[in-house]
Amino acid sequence: MELRIYLYNKPVSDVRALHNEVFADELGAENSFDDSIDNATYVLIYDGKTAVATGRLVSSDGERFDIAGVCVKKAYRGKKLGRRVLSALEEDARKAGGKTACGVVSEDVKPFFEKAGYTADESGKAGISMVKKLR
Repeated sequence: MELRIYLYNKPVSDVRALHNEVFADELGAENSFDDSIDNATYVLIYDGKTAVATGRLVSSDGERFDIAGVCVKKAYRGKKLGRRVLSALEEDARKAGGKTACGVVSEDVKPFFEKAGYTADESGKAGISMVKKLR
C-alpha cells in the first residue's frame, strides 16, 4: 500500500465520489454531500491512484472546528485510515489556531471518536456531539 495524503480547500471530484460511495451507496443517506461550504478543508488519502479515505473540516469562528464526512472505502477499513484522516484534520485546525474539534456522529461511530480522544458533549436529533480540546 502506497499512501499519499492531500489537503484541498475545495471538494475535488474524488472527495465527492468517495463520500457518495460510502454514505449514499452503502448507508443509503440521501443528499449527504454539501459542496457549497466556502471555508472547508478536505483531506483525501490515496493508495496509488485510488481515493480511499476522506474527511472535511470547517470553522466559522477560527477556534471551534467541525469535522464531518470522515469515511473510508470498504476494502480499506481496519487499516487506521479513518484515524489518519482525523489526525490530519485536527493538525490543520491546530495550525489555524483552533482550540476545539467537534463532530456530530451516530451511535455506531461514537467509539471511533472516543478512541481518538473525543468526549460526548450532548445528544440531539442530528446525533451525538463529540468534542476534543486541541491544545
